[in-house]
Amino acid sequence: MSLHRNKKGIEVDLKHPEGKALFFRLVGRCDVVLENYRVGALARLGLGYEAARERNPGIIYCSVSGFGQDGPYRDRAALDLILQAESGMISATGEPGGHGVRCGVSVADMTAGMYAAFGIVLALRVKERTGHGQAIDVSMLEGQLSLLGSMIGAYFADGELPQPMGTAYKALLPYQTFRTKTPDLALAVGSEKLWKVFCPVIGCPELADDARYRTNADRARNRDTLNPKVQEAFLTRRYEEWEPVLLGHGIPMGAINNIAQVVEHPQVAARGALVEMAHPRAGTVRMVGAPVRLSETPGSVRTPAPMLGEHTDAVLRDLLGLDAEKIAALRAAGAIGPKH
Repeated sequence: MSLHRNKKGIEVDLKHPEGKALFFRLVGRCDVVLENYRVGALARLGLGYEAARERNPGIIYCSVSGFGQDGPYRDRAALDLILQAESGMISATGEPGGHGVRCGVSVADMTAGMYAAFGIVLALRVKERTGHGQAIDVSMLEGQLSLLGSMIGAYFADGELPQPMGTAYKALLPYQTFRTKTPDLALAVGSEKLWKVFCPVIGCPELADDARYRTNADRARNRDTLNPKVQEAFLTRRYEEWEPVLLGHGIPMGAINNIAQVVEHPQVAARGALVEMAHPRAGTVRMVGAPVRLSETPGSVRTPAPMLGEHTDAVLRDLLGLDAEKIAALRAAGAIGPKH
């Protein structure tokens, strides 16, 4: 209901000869084909990039898969959990000394989708100049590697295997969550200038001049002794007391909100980040709106998620010019789904 807003849903049997013909007629009218079937599935049906390009040399054909269109893992089934595991993401996520854990959201799925969109936009820009389309190969594995790029680079540099660190971050310190009297807070002291401000703010001015903690590199080497001191200081007040003090001195910090708090968050409300849409079967559906703001062509949620095949007749009529008799014949032949 929330993921498929602004789409039209059609139901075509891609194994049926007339269904294949419809596919190619649509390809002839479109800029982009986006698919995430098993690698080679559409090609085996005669619907791959080469066949599409014959009908429309300008087509941009984007294939999203778990491991990419070639290589020894190309035929493996791919779900988000599998790619988080294979990529190394799970090995670096979780509490220190514990087993790695899956990221709480389907980050491998979502990253692949964002890279697919990015690749399509790049290909459209090329098409504007050359008139030619191209194939785009997006793998969930490589999307995860891109997110892990700093960890992989660090491993190549120092040979140290990244380990789960909870909410902490190897490159900066203090940069993690801390307990207060109630509830917890997230803190990011990201520069030496902020460190000198931060120490007296939490009531520990001596830490700023302690040789063990003078630079970020020093603090990283001595995190085992520093973090308990910072934690002890934060336990002296409630979050509501710390927030104005830390923000007042320009120190980045935030609340650890749950989803119920986020959907009622004042900034979320002020930005109109959540929208409502009336769905004919589900009623009013509340969902996340467009996350990118364009000044001249702002995005919006205009139509609810379609039911399976809801717009088959409308798309074939409006885009391909098929009349009611032809659509009925296709339906009778089993090339398209039932009427909705």
